[in-house]
Amino acid sequence: MQGVFSAGGRALVPWSRARKPHALPRQRAHDRCLTCSIGTLPLRLSLPLAFAVLAALGPAAVHGQTLTDVWRAAAQHDPEFAAAQAARDAGHAHEAQAAALWQPQVALEAGAALASVGSSMRGARFEAPGLGTISGARFATTVDEGTRAMYAVSLRRPLYDRERSAQQQVLQTMADASGLAWIDAQQKLMLRSAERYFDAALAAERLALLQRQKSAVERAATEVQDRFQLGNLPITDTYEASARAASLRAQHLAASTELELSRTALSDLTGGVLPSAGTLALPGDAASTEGVGELSRWLDLARQHNPAVLLAQARVETAVQETRKSDTAFSPTVDLVARLGHERLSGQSDTGATGQYGRQALIGVQLTMPLHTGGAREARQRETQARLAQARAELDHARLQVARHARAAWLALSVGHEQARALEAAAQASQARLDATRLGVDVGDRNTLDLLNAENDAAAAKLALTQARVELLLHRLRLSALAGQLNETELARVDAMLANGAHRSTDGAGR
Repeated sequence: MQGVFSAGGRALVPWSRARKPHALPRQRAHDRCLTCSIGTLPLRLSLPLAFAVLAALGPAAVHGQTLTDVWRAAAQHDPEFAAAQAARDAGHAHEAQAAALWQPQVALEAGAALASVGSSMRGARFEAPGLGTISGARFATTVDEGTRAMYAVSLRRPLYDRERSAQQQVLQTMADASGLAWIDAQQKLMLRSAERYFDAALAAERLALLQRQKSAVERAATEVQDRFQLGNLPITDTYEASARAASLRAQHLAASTELELSRTALSDLTGGVLPSAGTLALPGDAASTEGVGELSRWLDLARQHNPAVLLAQARVETAVQETRKSDTAFSPTVDLVARLGHERLSGQSDTGATGQYGRQALIGVQLTMPLHTGGAREARQRETQARLAQARAELDHARLQVARHARAAWLALSVGHEQARALEAAAQASQARLDATRLGVDVGDRNTLDLLNAENDAAAAKLALTQARVELLLHRLRLSALAGQLNETELARVDAMLANGAHRSTDGAGR
């Protein structure tokens, strides 16, 4: 009896032409190793196949199809980025506050109260027509159970105030820092968008690979069982085929779970805006051929433009101005002041109903000199000096950390090019081995398990190469972010690279 076995859509040689059963057990350890190598490949999950595998669960909104589209959707829906936007808007208000410090302050005062007033004067000299001059006169006035009403308009404008000048600088620095924090949040969101974009694409690619392997091995297990029942194979081969099929089913379930998690993560980032199946691209040859540039150039860019370093510099400047402000606590201030007011007091006196009326109008310059603050000034000075030392230490740490991360990203990118070339050679060799194994099956020198092993290795090598190329792109984006150069233009450049020479993640399970 002859049976034809197919794997991966390719018709294989009849069982009568296959190698003898005794050759199969020698492949067991190798089979298990290859199966495990696929299951433990390091993964960065991505999106496209997720949509094909999960299409039966419901339609997905098709909007973002490029990395730039994913980033734009994330910018509209990510809660962390929304918080950064609110912080930036709040920081812009510091500029208006700084400008208002030197503007006139106008106030309206008004009041009413119940009042009793008494006044007396002795030794007064009184002079009136027809009465002559009276010396040692005494005057007394009283208002009992009276009402007092007043209103006034006052104006004060600072002319000279060193503490106010320092506070203005603090507010302006805080406004600048809010803009830097906004740029930092933008770049972090772009990195998260890229990572989740490629996470889902790689997860989909891996799931498709496992689905194809699982289907092929399950068919092989059925064929082996049939041959065992015919007496052509020992029972150990059926155990081996069943174990391998069960292992792939477990890996397939794990990959499906990882795909669902990556899909959920991307959905959370973009507010549920998901590309359709097969619309996310994985990098091709272009990703492994782009130059890195000189390390010294990237380090200079990181020192000059990294948002974390610039934020640390802004904190140092703020601490300097706070120190300056505390040092000027005893400095005199000069203000332009003006006031226009009216006051009325009415009530009862010993002689009957009475009232007093007053009007005040003034404009002038007022000098204020603090004399004693109860030790608050000295304590504030100690605090600001310590804060300044802390800010300077944090700036030194930020510079060292950014330089270290930039160097690591540059080295990873440089080594990654060589690694990608090596994996490309490995993928080519695995494909050549697969072609040779197929030929060996046709002539009877190789069996079905040999072919499955070769297909497994070729697929694993291809997946490893794709992941290495994805890592190259991510390292490039991370290096750009460390240098303060990551923006939408950079994402568009990556999209153009993906469009040229890239391949789309597979869009169906069971191929």
